Amino acid sequence: MADLKFKALRKSFDQTEILHGIDLDVADGEFMVFVGPSGCGKSTMLRCIAGLEEITSGELHIGGQLVNDIPPSKRSIAMVFQSYALYPHMSVAQNMAFGLKLAGLSQPEINTAVQRAAQILKIEPLLERKPKDLSGGQRQRVAIGRAIVRKPGVFLFDEPLSNLDAALRVQMRVELARLHRELQTTMVYVTHDQVEAMTLASRIAVFHAGVTEQVGTPMQLYHHPANLFVAGFIGSPTMNFMPGKLEWAGNDRAEVRLDSGHFVTANVDATRLQHGATVTLGVRPEHLQASAQPGANEVRGTVQAAEHLGDVTYLYLQVAGVPQTVVARTDPENPLTSGDAAHLVLPPHRCHLFDAQGLALPRRT
Repeated sequence: MADLKFKALRKSFDQTEILHGIDLDVADGEFMVFVGPSGCGKSTMLRCIAGLEEITSGELHIGGQLVNDIPPSKRSIAMVFQSYALYPHMSVAQNMAFGLKLAGLSQPEINTAVQRAAQILKIEPLLERKPKDLSGGQRQRVAIGRAIVRKPGVFLFDEPLSNLDAALRVQMRVELARLHRELQTTMVYVTHDQVEAMTLASRIAVFHAGVTEQVGTPMQLYHHPANLFVAGFIGSPTMNFMPGKLEWAGNDRAEVRLDSGHFVTANVDATRLQHGATVTLGVRPEHLQASAQPGANEVRGTVQAAEHLGDVTYLYLQVAGVPQTVVARTDPENPLTSGDAAHLVLPPHRCHLFDAQGLALPRRT
């Protein structure tokens, strides 16, 4: 096993800088997920770890060793790609054993390693099959097994579930979480899917435009996002944002006049801002209380659509002064429907507040 340390790591292609001085530590045995939109630099970061891309400047340490100039084969890493990259003419066992043969291990050692990996992944009955005889989920297990047999210090996963259907993705997330608990090996996982990030990670690094916007546990990012980007990226449906002006601020409470004309209270410390400062109020869909009856600390809107999913109902509302559709996650028996006037109560302890630069103000829950 091994830890990872990035010190001012930069990567450029010609004159275009992709990674802008990344500083990050990944602990030994941690499941770190890099998440962010397409083009944010997360896959480039993974390829730098693997040695598939040359680092422009800065340092990368694996297990305490500087590896900038060390070839991929000497880095004690194993990578699982988005495509399974299996040899079609080889059996499952042969695919898993191929790298060990190249490394010069004896046949008994290879057999032992392949059997152990097959037991962990529950693919023992598949060892004599060819890849064409396997489902997508089974092929991905084989690709993971090929990595396991090498006993690397670090596993690298590059969007390994993106080719699977929705049901298989859920199943494989469970399998990967179990695999990490069993192996206790450092894993770095790249995805654009924030649900995968939330369900798998010990910690998440949110990438945007070549920088890390925030690093923390899934719940830290969910309940205490550092800025508007993280708040809007983590969570599904996304956080609702309502523009306004600061009317009054204390160290545990702020009064905001929204552009809709409503006055609401948020339990945050906004004392560093001036009266009249431009702010953005944020509240997650599950924290909005939608009703036909008026309440305290509310905004009013009109229901544009109602999605009844059995266990939950999503209301999509138009609120004056709010450019985006406001989404409320409500009780499945909520009677509001298209065209209805709705009162949306915003619990003050559930509200987030962001300044004009998009930085979050400290919450007081």
